[in-house]
Amino acid sequence: MRVEQELLSESAEELFENAPCGYLSTTLDGTILKVNRTFEIWTGLEREELVGKRRFSELLSGGGRIYHETHYAPLLRMQGQVREIALEIVRADGSRLPVLVNSSLVQGADEQPKLIRTTVFDASDRRRYEEELLRSQKREREIAQQLQQSMLAGELPSSAEVEVAASYQPADNTLDVGGDWYDAFWLSRHRVGLVVGDVVGRGIGAAATMGQLRSATRALASTGLPPAGLLEALDAYGARHRVGFMTTVVYMELDVDSRELRFACAGHLPPVLAHASEPAQLGWKGRSLPLGFGDNGREREARPEARCRLEPGSVVLLYTDGLVERRNQSLDAGMERLVAEVEANRGLAPDRLAARLLRAFETAERQDDACALALSLRG
Repeated sequence: MRVEQELLSESAEELFENAPCGYLSTTLDGTILKVNRTFEIWTGLEREELVGKRRFSELLSGGGRIYHETHYAPLLRMQGQVREIALEIVRADGSRLPVLVNSSLVQGADEQPKLIRTTVFDASDRRRYEEELLRSQKREREIAQQLQQSMLAGELPSSAEVEVAASYQPADNTLDVGGDWYDAFWLSRHRVGLVVGDVVGRGIGAAATMGQLRSATRALASTGLPPAGLLEALDAYGARHRVGFMTTVVYMELDVDSRELRFACAGHLPPVLAHASEPAQLGWKGRSLPLGFGDNGREREARPEARCRLEPGSVVLLYTDGLVERRNQSLDAGMERLVAEVEANRGLAPDRLAARLLRAFETAERQDDACALALSLRG
């Protein structure tokens, strides 16, 4: 009880001097008029070194002074107050103290601003938390990138009759990896499987789902399932393991001997087919809904499948929406441009074609990973 009475008997001056935050009053040009003991302790500067001799902005770091001049002071003049401005105060020993600053203008009897009152809060713990959070996010991104890259690695099919190549480029303006993936593999001595998919979401979860679906696709393809049947099996796999909902996939199979191409598309953008004797065009057949879409316990309808025969010199391109999707244009316009680019560069080897397409569509506005998987049937 005595302790409580002693605390309650503290004077306003004592409360001011020993407050858990720094207090200072300045003139309108920032010249310090008054500080409390807390501010002295934090800065390592005595009151005699501050009052009437230093401006508040002079105690800030170089970047802080610029921010004070260009943002802090103008906002204070316009609004009469500023809240939670993050700055750094340079202490007497040269070290820096992260702080959050609140300021308000004090008006006189004539309702004109006379001085500025400022409270300064130590933000060291907050800064350490933010830095640790950034380190944690960086570690998560690195793990996701390693997982993603491990899923995209591997030698692509190549023979005297067929050549496959891919280019992949992460989004330029995001800290998270996406769920785009591609794969190509020999199903038998004369049959090639190709797949491109896009998992909903970003980060480790999307990369892990991508890995599961990629592995499942390879395993199911090895059983001899045709493209439509493989997508139906992926539906069942996703429902059983609760992964891949709304994932888009295009899977195709090429018989090198007969040159028959079979493909099925689960909600994914249509492949570009550039037959040797025809202009390049989008393959709109064999389309159905994304994986898991509309699964409400009822028996799913059979997925459709498309077929065509390629001639030597034909080119096939699979891709993800990050290659062609832009905010300032329709998706149709992006796909039309892609068809034109494939037509104009169809004579390039698959590796050069895929790389050329990524360069042609490169832009700062792209917000998603971009992938291009090209196959060429040699003469």
